[in-house]
Amino acid sequence: MLGMVVDATGSGMFLPLSLLYFHHVTDLPLTRVGTIMTAAAVLALLSNPAAGVLIDRFGARAVLVGGYLLRAVGFCAYPLVDGGYAMFGVLLLVGLGDVSFPPAVQSFVAEIARGTERDTLLAAQRSLRNAGLGVGGLVASGLLALGSDSAYTVIVLVVSAGYVSAALLIRTIGTGSGAASAAGRPPVPGSGFRTVMRNRPFMGLTALNVPTAFGYMVLSVSLPVYITRELDASHSLVGVLYAVNTVCIALLQIPVTRFLVRYRRTRAVALGAVVFAGSFGGFALLGVLSNGTTLIVGVFVATAAFTAGELMHGATASALVAQAAPEATRGRHMAVYQLSWAVPIALAPAVLTALLTLSPTGMWLLLAAGVTVSAVGMVRLEPRLPAHAVRPDAPAPARTADPAGAPAGSAVPAPTAPPGRSAGGKRRVRV
Repeated sequence: MLGMVVDATGSGMFLPLSLLYFHHVTDLPLTRVGTIMTAAAVLALLSNPAAGVLIDRFGARAVLVGGYLLRAVGFCAYPLVDGGYAMFGVLLLVGLGDVSFPPAVQSFVAEIARGTERDTLLAAQRSLRNAGLGVGGLVASGLLALGSDSAYTVIVLVVSAGYVSAALLIRTIGTGSGAASAAGRPPVPGSGFRTVMRNRPFMGLTALNVPTAFGYMVLSVSLPVYITRELDASHSLVGVLYAVNTVCIALLQIPVTRFLVRYRRTRAVALGAVVFAGSFGGFALLGVLSNGTTLIVGVFVATAAFTAGELMHGATASALVAQAAPEATRGRHMAVYQLSWAVPIALAPAVLTALLTLSPTGMWLLLAAGVTVSAVGMVRLEPRLPAHAVRPDAPAPARTADPAGAPAGSAVPAPTAPPGRSAGGKRRVRV
């Protein structure tokens, strides 16, 4: 958890300033800086399958630590950037570390925690990350308030040091005996990405997450434009709503998740999607309200519903997916699942802006319909998922060693015995 705080605080210091930083140090136009940043992020996204392979081959901890160190090196090189090509190179290096983080951290949590502890640890990770992002943003604001050009350099070097510190902290964490074999184990026969594609229940989880991932993006993409242009509300309201969401996630994610572990994960995730649908319906209704107190109250109520849906869905969905992925190929499974987040995140600015231009109300209703489909699909998919993935308190299947070299964690049938003899070769005596 301390590693997550250090990581998120460093990220929070730089994320709001990334565009301004490279504009400041390179004197390139903002549009060109944005294009270069997008190109590097898209190219880094192509390495997503490689991250899954590395996790399965060397273990999640090694990939997590390696990603931290890649980003630390990249941030150390930021002060040396003096043009577009150098900027693209360091951004690509940092992007590779960014892409490896989600599947690596979820796989690592799956290795060091089981059952309800996994839900709680993932909730803590989300909570502390939101808190760290907020603290980092405040620290960066304080440094920039000094009015010195060196403040930018101080920020990127502090962020680099934060990533090194997080890597050292994660490196000290031991993994359980079941996960220890992941590091340095030989490739499992038949464990390529075709294995993931043949896992239809898991691919169902991945597909059902796509509409919800688009829903998550409205807070940063659609809502600011909708509130200021369509509802003619104050620009300052956008910052207040974002702060309310961030603070609530930081304070409430752990207790909400601890409450939800007594229920099926699939039902909690579906309920979160339904609450998302209600919040989107609420935002759609705001278009018919008059500008005034009623509108402001409605905005806060709809944002509160959105935050409640995020609290119910976020950590529980992560635990459900991590538990549903087979241990021998968890890295590949998590890398594929991560695409259900990465693709909507990349497409959301263009898709949601286009829908907002065509019809603001139609955009909200379409988002509500999408997450409703996800909720219904999750309930229908439940019987096909492993019992220990659906119920946090269900025992995980026992790991068994196969003398013939079967994948770790697979079921090995008991040796059969001829009639009248036990498996150990001794004759059974009837009394």
